[in-house]
Amino acid sequence: MESIENIKADIISVINDKQQVTYNELMGFAAASNFDEATLKRALHELEIASAIASRSSGGILTYYILQDEPPLRRIMIVEDDKNINKLMMLSVGKGFETKQIYDGGEAIEKIKHEKPDLVILDLMLPGKDGLEICQSVKTDGSLKDTIVIIVSAMDATSNRFKGIKYGADYYIKKPFDPAELKSLVTIFLKKKGKKFDPLIDLPNESRISDEVEKALKDPNSSYEMGRLAVDGLAEFAKEFGNDSGMTILRLVSQLLQDKVKESKTSVFVGFLNGDDFVVAGDKGTVDAAVSGITGEFKAVLPFIYQSEGYKPIELGIEDIYGAEKPMLSLKYMPIQKGALIERRAEILKNKRNDDIGSYTYEELRHMLGSDQLDITITRDPDDGVRLSVGKGDRRGD
Repeated sequence: MESIENIKADIISVINDKQQVTYNELMGFAAASNFDEATLKRALHELEIASAIASRSSGGILTYYILQDEPPLRRIMIVEDDKNINKLMMLSVGKGFETKQIYDGGEAIEKIKHEKPDLVILDLMLPGKDGLEICQSVKTDGSLKDTIVIIVSAMDATSNRFKGIKYGADYYIKKPFDPAELKSLVTIFLKKKGKKFDPLIDLPNESRISDEVEKALKDPNSSYEMGRLAVDGLAEFAKEFGNDSGMTILRLVSQLLQDKVKESKTSVFVGFLNGDDFVVAGDKGTVDAAVSGITGEFKAVLPFIYQSEGYKPIELGIEDIYGAEKPMLSLKYMPIQKGALIERRAEILKNKRNDDIGSYTYEELRHMLGSDQLDITITRDPDDGVRLSVGKGDRRGD
């Protein structure tokens, strides 16, 4: 067997080639290279300690990212009035950053504008000025538009997560927070090599969804289920209120899903189809629980979503200020029948070599999963970041 240093060099080469690789893919590499899982874990641990790579669990998949070799010193500002929590956040972030601690919301925005940190970790309940105001001020200031904002709060996430994302927050973490989660997010946001990290787009991609489709077809367990979770009405909502409002809803659903996966503490897969659909797969009972949980949370936040777009609360008993029926949003979960999946896959395989299936494209996956006609398309522009566009087509059934 090769030395551990050679194995680490090979792992770096594998991750660097794709910029991000799952643990299962690295297990396959280890098997092909004739070293065991214990050696793989040791090599990955040493590489993370050396800040050569970073890992994050997203959508039920543990993924490793390659980090920049010698990134410039990134500046972080922690805005949290509780001194003990502020210190814990600083310790969680770790070394390798220029970190400044702020304890008052009133002075935070001026210091942020003056010092222009690369990332702000922000509590919501602050003396002087609340975190949502600070987030909005940062994200609407042209000189700070690239500043990353991670909200970490114990306040009720039902409305505050939505408001934080709407005001431009890049991620929302509920207290009590996991120090390892905060550290991995900060590291990947600031040091990831290649394209800018985006938690929505970085949900498992077409390659990982393809693997899950094949697993669904081969799994003899009758309790294994794969389905689509669609944001019904999103196209009409985006047409009415703008594409940025549509992106806010997708980011909200993405983060709610990721929270449900973490809470389940079991194997649930979540992927994104680059439209208004997510893929959810796993044991039927666990999938049902996750879908039920996120559907309930989404329903609870809907009044705040509508209110943010100018609709007055229903309890006022007066007509909406627009004088028209509002575009209705809901989450619609559609289990995918195994027979239908097999039939659609067979259609696609007519144009592929059966001995070299490889990864399906998003178009092929959408066809197999019953999501052919796109209402919403997500693209990534190097200059403008992630963009949503509304296309033609009606919400489809299975």
